[in-house]
Amino acid sequence: MERVLGIGGHFMRAGDPAALTTWYRDCLGLDVDEHGLWQQEAGPTVFAAFPADTDYFGSRTQQTMLNFRVRDLDAMLAQLRAKGADVDAETQDMDGVGRFGWVTDPEGNRIELWQPA
Repeated sequence: MERVLGIGGHFMRAGDPAALTTWYRDCLGLDVDEHGLWQQEAGPTVFAAFPADTDYFGSRTQQTMLNFRVRDLDAMLAQLRAKGADVDAETQDMDGVGRFGWVTDPEGNRIELWQPA
């Protein structure tokens, strides 16, 4: 059986695509080329379905949530706050899995940040 090899891309609508791309570069260090190509570090990826009525993604209109792996969650959250980003005050620790924090991008998309255990 053929199977997928990994995530090939993440695409989202934006009122101002250039400004949103700049925010991801300046706030999260996601430096993409002119075609949107980004070479990420190897590591685990979680693929999980949630109930339709979950509040975990923030707004009920948000159908998916992007999760980025980070090396140091506290440092990333401090960096985002220093740049004026909308960072959730709460973090979560999950034994054996890691630590989680959240930020909302300028278009209103809630993003999860994960420091694996």
